[in-house]
Amino acid sequence: MPSGQSLSLDQRLTMRLSAQQLRFVKLLEFNTQELEDAIEKELEDNPALEVTEESPFQDTPQPFYVNHANNSSPDDWSNYDFSPADTGESLYDNLSRQLAERNLPDKIRQAAEYIIGNLDSNGYLRRSLSNIINDMAFGPGIDVSEEEAEIALDTIKDLEPFGVGASDLRECLLIQLRHLPSSVEKKDAEKILETQFEAFSMKHTHRIITGLKIDRERVKKAIDLIISLNPKPGASINSDLESANIIVPDLIINNEEGELSVALNNRIPELTIEKSFSEAVREMDNAASKRRQKKGREFITTRYNDARDFIRILRQRQDTLVNVMTAIMKIQEEYFRTQDVYRLKPMMIKDISALTGYDLSVISRATNNKYVATPWGIFPLRFFFSDSIGDEGDDASDALTNRKIEAEINALVEKEDKRHPLSDEKIRQEMEARGYDVSRRTVAKYRDRQGIPVARLRKEL
Repeated sequence: MPSGQSLSLDQRLTMRLSAQQLRFVKLLEFNTQELEDAIEKELEDNPALEVTEESPFQDTPQPFYVNHANNSSPDDWSNYDFSPADTGESLYDNLSRQLAERNLPDKIRQAAEYIIGNLDSNGYLRRSLSNIINDMAFGPGIDVSEEEAEIALDTIKDLEPFGVGASDLRECLLIQLRHLPSSVEKKDAEKILETQFEAFSMKHTHRIITGLKIDRERVKKAIDLIISLNPKPGASINSDLESANIIVPDLIINNEEGELSVALNNRIPELTIEKSFSEAVREMDNAASKRRQKKGREFITTRYNDARDFIRILRQRQDTLVNVMTAIMKIQEEYFRTQDVYRLKPMMIKDISALTGYDLSVISRATNNKYVATPWGIFPLRFFFSDSIGDEGDDASDALTNRKIEAEINALVEKEDKRHPLSDEKIRQEMEARGYDVSRRTVAKYRDRQGIPVARLRKEL
């Protein structure tokens, strides 16, 4: 079989990011806290970089709302307080303190303290007791029998808040019920959890009535009692600051006498190149410096260039954030003047790209995990983006945003008969009657986005 060689030309167009571009992309992805950590690390690693003694940002006053997240609008119907309880005591400390008040044998106490350390933040014990017994034996050297471990676990289940130490939700609720005074409702509730838990979780009331052979009114009272219990008892105690979600806004929007403005939340120090490195680089070409060792010259030049590039990239990152937020504010100006969430216009990343000239990937990174402080709350930048539903027509202002659809769905669910809740198809029909051309799938999507359960789970007795 004949063989031969051939030569062909293949032209390809590829694009690679330079080291500085990669560095910029990384800084752009950071939120304020991550950026502060990155700057601190850079200051430690590079002696050519330092903080100026007088930062131009230090005297800039910050509005009071920067550190006060409210996230409310004039049309909100509820005002929840999501602040963690200020107990200053963790779940472990709370349960350990209660154990210390009980007269327990040493082995039981040691086993109970070890088990407490294995509870999750909600107070559940997700590991098997046999595995914990083995861990105690091989770890701290606590040798306990299965019976002693069971006694220790039963002791924990008798501690407050009642329900801790349970392995699942059903056991957690049963523990809480057993600590309540005797009543018909309590007895019925225990039977529901013990024999009809699946029907209860699926809200199949008719199956509970048939299975327990009791009337609807008794079932309703029992279910109301179960619902009043705490499914996460440990969460009411655990207030560790490490688990708290503290949001630091990256940007601030001010509205002074009708004038909207965007500013950085100036927590970032002003950086400069250390004086001795600047002088060394300026003298690098004179006769004395030429006699220096090559290694020393490379060290000074490398550190100087790294510091200079880091300062430039940091400023580029900050300018990018301000420009992106300014474009968002320009498109959503009506919302920022009225605080009405339903005044938000359909807006996508490509719209910001058209105003700023930035690449889509740059805008995506600039808005991901970033927050802005407004006089009425702190919001993620992605909050201001919304899809357009249906045809926009000639006037883009007439286009529906997904929030308008969500608002209509929420209004329908609020007014529905809870004994016969609306299915997604029924909601679609009601929406169509109101002039909204949406599919059942769209209804299901935005209902789920708002955390509204399906009709079966919204049903009440």
